[in-house]
Amino acid sequence: MDIFAKIKHFFVAGEQEKTTVKEPEKNEHPSLEHTIRQFENSMDFIHRTYPHCKVDVIYLAFLVGNDQLLQEIIQPFTDADEEQVKTVLSRSQYVVVVDSKECIKGILNGKAAVFFRGSTYLVDIAKPPGRSIDQSETETVISGPHDGFVENIGQNLGVLRQRLKSSHLKFIKLEVGEVAKNVVVIAYIEGLANQEIVDELIRRIQRIEYNAVTDSNMLIQFIDENPNSIFPQFMTTERPDAIVSKLVAGRVAGFVDGSPSGFTCPTAFFDFFSSPDDYYQRWLIGTALRFLRLIGFLITISFTAFYVSVTTYHYEMIPHTMLLNLTESRAKVPFPPLLEALLMETTIELLREAGARLPTKVGQTIGIVGGIVIGQAAVQAGFTSNILIIAVATSAIASFVIPSYIMSASIRLIRFGLIIMAGILGNLGLLMAIGMVVIHLAGVTNMGTSYLTPLAPINFKDMLDTYIRGPFWALRSRPTIVKTPNKKINKMRK
Repeated sequence: MDIFAKIKHFFVAGEQEKTTVKEPEKNEHPSLEHTIRQFENSMDFIHRTYPHCKVDVIYLAFLVGNDQLLQEIIQPFTDADEEQVKTVLSRSQYVVVVDSKECIKGILNGKAAVFFRGSTYLVDIAKPPGRSIDQSETETVISGPHDGFVENIGQNLGVLRQRLKSSHLKFIKLEVGEVAKNVVVIAYIEGLANQEIVDELIRRIQRIEYNAVTDSNMLIQFIDENPNSIFPQFMTTERPDAIVSKLVAGRVAGFVDGSPSGFTCPTAFFDFFSSPDDYYQRWLIGTALRFLRLIGFLITISFTAFYVSVTTYHYEMIPHTMLLNLTESRAKVPFPPLLEALLMETTIELLREAGARLPTKVGQTIGIVGGIVIGQAAVQAGFTSNILIIAVATSAIASFVIPSYIMSASIRLIRFGLIIMAGILGNLGLLMAIGMVVIHLAGVTNMGTSYLTPLAPINFKDMLDTYIRGPFWALRSRPTIVKTPNKKINKMRK
């Protein structure tokens, strides 16, 4: 009997909790008492009263600016009578609201709610906290612009509008979050972006049911088509010039208020290997850098796995001049190559994570000193061989040439799977693992487009800006992935 009572109490408590956080019904007229109840027990909740003119003002202290508060609230109402209040409230900046939800939303956005004779007005006195525009710490470039997005979506859209001076640049405002609603803005160039992709992106965002979505990297996990894939399906960046280049190519961008990064779609796998630096240098140099990144990708996923495969099953593949050195190096190692490689790869990942979490100066010291000391000590103690240290270090360095951090993290994790398969089945296992990765990539889609384009399906024209960075005169057409006709900007301006 006690068990049923506890179950009943659990459900009743849940219903009471739901009732507590339930928002007012739509079109309910805002009242002073109800608004006070919504924000009570909060230290930043301010309720100013002016009894002589029967005015009450409610706002959140941390979201408003002192100058705006003085100009719009304190000075107009301090010594005003009721007739003067009517004159003040007739100004354009004081907007009448008749919906209680709209009133609460306005206060949460930094506005002040003014209550006078049964009517409610909102006046904008917002000055939210934020930082000034600065260089991105995660996406540095040698040449080109050095500004980056910040956490304020208004500033981000302003930077975007300043860079892309076109009346065809459109912004669509949405809201996500069941408990804490946050602003999401979709940006695209009308006439270049595929309207079907824009509409589909809007539908996916509107279907999100979650308490709070606070970052772009969090939002894209709700709207991608393959949530269980290890590979990122949306490009995220903190650089305005990268977003602009995607927009003029016909892609769609998105921003979340409070997030310093935007995202673009549709995105292909090879997009994560391009950098804004490629377009600020000669096209031959940009092409060489892209080839270098693709070679680094192949090295980072296969070099250590190939070492494990050869030293476990395929000694005949090792040249005779190296075989003696390798045998001497592994003579004192008590572990099989598979366990040896997994141990060193895990150590490298621990050092990488420790360097990322510690303060900058300390993190660099830990990464360099820790890698050298641990590697040298492991070789001298006989826990690993010199050649494996070289293979692991080369794979780690090769992963750093990939511009996208989220793609680099995905590739590092895949490397462990390839090492295990190589240790179990040798070269056959390595090829099987690579084949499974390729098959998985071929089945991934992003906004209805192939993730492996222009490799599958093959499109030679798009390869001019994929594996190589072709000259600008050859990059006039829009990518096939956006499914838009080739339109010139001059034609759009008509």
